[in-house]
Amino acid sequence: MSCCKLGPGYASPLDAYRNGPREGLLYVVCVQPDSSKEDYLATVDVDPKSPTYSQVIHRTYTGSVGDELHHSGWNVCSSCHDNPELKRNFLILPGLHSCNVFVIDVGTNPRKPELHKVIDGSEFRSFNCTFPHTTHCLASGEIMISTMGDENENGKGDFVLIDSKTLQVTGTWTKGKKAKFGYDFWYQPYHDVMVASEWGSPKFFKSGFHEDDVPNSERYGTSLNIYKWSTHEIEQVIDLGSEGCAPLEIRFLHDPKSAQGFVGCAVEANVYRFYKLDNGKWKADKVIDIPAKRAIKDGVETDINGLMSDIILSLDDKYLYISCWLHGDVRQYDVSDPKNPKLKGHVHLGGVIVNYGLKVVEDKELKEPPKPVILKGKPLQGAAQMLQLSLDGKRLYVSSSLYSPWDKQFYPQMTKEGGWMVKLDVDTVNGGMKLDPDFLVDFGKEPNGPVLPHEMRYPGGDCTSDIWLAEN
Repeated sequence: MSCCKLGPGYASPLDAYRNGPREGLLYVVCVQPDSSKEDYLATVDVDPKSPTYSQVIHRTYTGSVGDELHHSGWNVCSSCHDNPELKRNFLILPGLHSCNVFVIDVGTNPRKPELHKVIDGSEFRSFNCTFPHTTHCLASGEIMISTMGDENENGKGDFVLIDSKTLQVTGTWTKGKKAKFGYDFWYQPYHDVMVASEWGSPKFFKSGFHEDDVPNSERYGTSLNIYKWSTHEIEQVIDLGSEGCAPLEIRFLHDPKSAQGFVGCAVEANVYRFYKLDNGKWKADKVIDIPAKRAIKDGVETDINGLMSDIILSLDDKYLYISCWLHGDVRQYDVSDPKNPKLKGHVHLGGVIVNYGLKVVEDKELKEPPKPVILKGKPLQGAAQMLQLSLDGKRLYVSSSLYSPWDKQFYPQMTKEGGWMVKLDVDTVNGGMKLDPDFLVDFGKEPNGPVLPHEMRYPGGDCTSDIWLAEN
């Protein structure tokens, strides 16, 4: 155990894994498919002893419309654990479309967060940055947010800095050449590196998924951008090729001295392991390849790729979890040997084949097509999308919304009825997962109409928000 609590978060990933408290609340980003209404942060009670278990107990509205909330992060996290002056009390919510950044006070009353400040999107645009995505805190006391577009919403990967005390935008992080596209990032100071991924050009993906855009190198990215952490410069670009189109979530192993991690590539549903070579360069190899399913759609045989939308690593770096939004499944892999992931658990939650009743003519994995899931009387429209794992790795929460323009395109019924959040119980010893039949948050019953739930966070930090620094 850590001997004392210094600053925010936990002393190490294993400290969080072994000694972190069981989650009692989840903060869930909710997007209004009706653009005339406000997005909000939902506070969900996940304490099984509570009378309001699996219910939304509070809503913190943005006060504006058209924001398209998406991902979230903290003002400070475990990277600042050695600074007792800092407190994890603000959740940072960037809006993809408006570029507004909402600072939510979760410290004063965690059960009823309040809007503390709005950073106007014009501040991001003044630095020729739009479509803010991933938020990480830095040990320097700064907040860094990746951006995906320039002021005209063409592809451009950059990072905007915000002072965590004053909450003032201070500038951009990158020195020299900018990345062609942006999305997620993870830094590892021990190896003087930051790895960032690419989605594509916002002006194209914001209107939906168009197959003709995928092979166009001006519209979709296929690269990992390797930055030298100390100089803020791109040192290397690893092109993953067509098999690595739209590399999204970056998950370094949590061990702060580790020189490897994983990235999930959406379009072809592949996972690449990236790692450092003896000569200091970085390399990436495909380690998971999820085959397309062939089905009859509109009378024509069509290959349906998984569309890998999220991946997450347990804090002990043993299990990697994956969601495929079109196939509708969640997978658990043992990655004790990161070069050779082994599938240990597989649960289906919706997907296009189930939602549209498509006839499968070829499936290289399943003997029978997945069946519809009805939970507490509610058929699960849409599919498994965002993932959040408990600190001890025993509970995996799953939400259903990817991005509202894509939700409307692929799962109009979910958009109409509202999304959902469910829980999978995990066997951390032998592997395996099973759906909890008693846990469902139905976002179709919200006060202002159905909403679409995306990313989830715990008040004290979690498997995807916190980055640890090596002690030496």
